[in-house]
This record gives sequence, structure tokens and C-alpha cells, in this order.
Amino acid sequence: MRFSGWRVLKEGLTGNKGWAPHWRDPEPKREYDVVIIGGGGHGLATAYYLAAEHGITNVAVLEKGYLGGGNVGRNTTIVRANYYLPGNSEFYSHSLKLWESLEQELNYNAMMSQRGIINLFHNDGQRDAAVRRGNAIVNQGDDAELLDREAVRRLAPFLNFDNNRFPIMGGLMQRRAGTARHDAVAWGFARGADMRGVDLIQNCEVTGIDVENGKVTGVQTARGPIKAKKVALAAAGRSSQVAAMAGLTLPIESHVLQAFVSEGLKPLIDHVITFAEGHLYISQSDKGGLVFGSYLDFYASYAARGNLPMVEHTMETCVAMVPAVSKARLLRSWGGIMDMTPDGSPIIDHSPIEGLYLNCGWCYGGFKATPGSGNVYAHLIATDRPHGAAEKLKLDRFCSGVGLMDEEGTGAQHNLH
Repeated sequence: MRFSGWRVLKEGLTGNKGWAPHWRDPEPKREYDVVIIGGGGHGLATAYYLAAEHGITNVAVLEKGYLGGGNVGRNTTIVRANYYLPGNSEFYSHSLKLWESLEQELNYNAMMSQRGIINLFHNDGQRDAAVRRGNAIVNQGDDAELLDREAVRRLAPFLNFDNNRFPIMGGLMQRRAGTARHDAVAWGFARGADMRGVDLIQNCEVTGIDVENGKVTGVQTARGPIKAKKVALAAAGRSSQVAAMAGLTLPIESHVLQAFVSEGLKPLIDHVITFAEGHLYISQSDKGGLVFGSYLDFYASYAARGNLPMVEHTMETCVAMVPAVSKARLLRSWGGIMDMTPDGSPIIDHSPIEGLYLNCGWCYGGFKATPGSGNVYAHLIATDRPHGAAEKLKLDRFCSGVGLMDEEGTGAQHNLH
């Protein structure tokens, strides 16, 4: 079943009776070439690229709940490639290029909107840092544009430019950045993987990982044992818990990151905008709701909810940057479980156990990384060699200290990244 304007028109005129399910609901087989633990964006994207680019279709994606029920549906939908440090910069550049052709490749409307992102700066030091970052982004082959105060005012006149504590001096803009519909991204990858023969198995919690003589042999699940030649972790905030089933300890803490959406409003914010001093990021959805978030809750937790002090801080910062939203009503909030590494950058690598692969530590960058993560992870699993865009995302950097990517310059402390 392919989607097209003609198909939508035809179904609308004939009672929408011709639509088929987007994916099958298969029973798990006894053995697969690859088992992927985690049916979120990264797991589904990995399965898709394994089938589409490497011809590996004897694959199962195991999800303990429903597909897309984790972090891929609990974020602020931002897509960008404005990273500064080598290792991160080439990876997110690779991912953004995949985003730009994703809807055509999947034949699925992911509601990709390249509306641009503006990172505001408020003092001379932040301006100089924005210049360095912009130059690094351009040197990487992506777009970046330094805006002065008046250029920002023309694009976003609703901002509070004369905030006494944090006056807006300008911003760094990436016009190719934007947003995408998080649920649709998961559904599109799920549909694409299923069409190529991948088994997507929901309500199938992994309860153990079988290892014999230093080599993975399969997994134990709530629906019985499954043998596998290779097992790939893609469990986001639950990565430490899943890795522990194989006896591994990962350099990860899990923290809650809250996000919020307001009632629907008339069009106000055309871009994604970040407020450097308050660490706020905000955009407006197609339905009119303002989607925004700020810092992590500063304690480790597996609860998909947050604390009230961070709610208060986020609202204060939002109103400080955009006073016009002070009378808007908050519609809902949610929390995602972030797998935070000491340097704030991800891990895509072999594990010390043969046949067991790691995809974790995405911190704030998980959603925007979805196609890139799946693409390079599939390459690693299929070839046992790192993809060129992910060569620096190694696990051993936390042992050697060589190649650490402290993108925010906040040191080796999980809850500050």
C-alpha cells in the first residue's frame, strides 16, 4: 500500500474502506539473525536500514509495550545539525541529510518542517561562542548564519529583547533545521521495516540476555526464548537496565526531561527558538500548541514524569523570553527518560561481548538523531565496522579519556549535559 494524494482522494470518496494495517502483528520465531531490543525510533530505524541497505531481513524488533511508546513520542520534535565538536558534528550532519529525504524514501508523511532554528545569545562571550560554532558548522558542510539583534527582531518580533538580565544581542540560525512529527517518524520506519519482512513484536519484554563463552546467543522474553546471532540494544533510558542483563555496566545515568504543550494558539512562532541563559527551546506545532522544554530534572529516575520546581523554572523562562504567552493555558506535560553519558554524547559501538551491540547515551539528541542513528547502527551490525559518521562514538573513550566530546563544556557530570 502506497500513499499518494490520489489514494487519499479515492479513499475519502469511497468510505476509507481500502486502507490496510501499517504493519503485521506476528508471533516471534524461535531464531533470528538479528534481534533489536527496543521498538522506538532508533530500534525501528535500525531494522529498516538493515533490510533496506544491507538486505538483512530475518530481524525482530522486540518492544515491551507498543511501538513508539517511549522517548520517540516524548520529546519536543526538534531536528537540527548545529553541533560543534568533531564526532558529533559529522554524525548530526549525516542525520540531517537523511531527514531531508526521509518522507520520499519511506513514502510516509513525517510532517518534516524545515522552519529553521535560532539560538539566541545574550552577551559578548556567547556571541563569540556562536561565531566559533557557526564557523565549525559551515566547515562541516552545513548551513549557519550569524544574526545581529535587528535581524532576529525581524524574524521574531515577539521576543523580549530588553530583558534586564538577558538582553538579546543576536542569534545563530540554521535554516535547514526544524521539526518533524515524532509519532509519524516511528510509524514510517515501522511500516518500512515491516514491508521488507522485519518482525515487529509488541508486548514482548526482554527479561534476559543469553551469553555463552563471551558470545551472545539469544534473549529471554515474556513470550519465550529467542535465539539470535546478533543482539542490538536500542532501549534509550532503559539501556543500563538492559545491558545489566548481560552483565555490563554502562557509563550512563537516567534522568527525566520534561516537555510541555500549550493550548492551541493563532500562528505566533515561525521557527524553533532557544534561549541560552534559561536553556529553553520552543516552537509552535501545526495544531497551534506551543511545544517547549528546558533542563533535566537534576536527579536520576526512571519515572516518566517530573518535579514541580522544574515546571516552575520552565514557565518562568518561557515568559521571560516570550511575554505574550503568559496568559496561555498549559494543556499537558510529559517526561522522557534520558540516558545521559558523562560527556553528553552518544555511544554506537560493539560491546565487550561478541555479537552484542550498543546504541545509547543520546542525552538531549535522541530524536534528531533517529535516521542517522538507525543508518550507522545498521552499518555497524551488518559489517562489524563503524560507519564513517560514527567513528568517534566509541565506548572506550570513557576508559581512556581520549576523544571525549563535552559539547556543552560542563564537565564529566551526567546531569549537567
